[in-house]
Amino acid sequence: MPAIAEPAIVVRVAAEAFDIAREIAALRTLAGVGAIVTFTGVCRDEGGTLAALELEHYPGMAEAEIRRTAEEAAARWPLAGISVIHRFGRIAVGDDIVLVATASTHREAAFAAASFLMDYLKTRAPFWKKEHPVAASGGWVAPRAEDHAAAARWGKK
Repeated sequence: MPAIAEPAIVVRVAAEAFDIAREIAALRTLAGVGAIVTFTGVCRDEGGTLAALELEHYPGMAEAEIRRTAEEAAARWPLAGISVIHRFGRIAVGDDIVLVATASTHREAAFAAASFLMDYLKTRAPFWKKEHPVAASGGWVAPRAEDHAAAARWGKK
């Protein structure tokens, strides 16, 4: 499906918290927007066993790879805009980790693109996660089999 026009793509990787309402407001200003879909990933406590997550990345490389995937989403679906914001550093339980927001004329494209982008972020984005448990030393976390299965449904064009 062709895009509405050249979509606005925002990609940020930052240690600071992001403002979800501000990101949605920015997408609302784009021409042709009739639907905005957002996903916010939150650091969960894993049943009270997790104190924090630590995320590392290669500056520049992570942004470029996320942008490449956002451009792929824009080529697949008619989108007016995409915002992907991913945090790094130590993230406490309950804090936001990632925001994916997609805007389109209709909801189907916005939902599909947001899901596609999150599947990519969970499995192929160049981030490394380390868990910091409440009562023990932590360990690095790899994508789960179900994350890879979710990403595989999109195939490669």
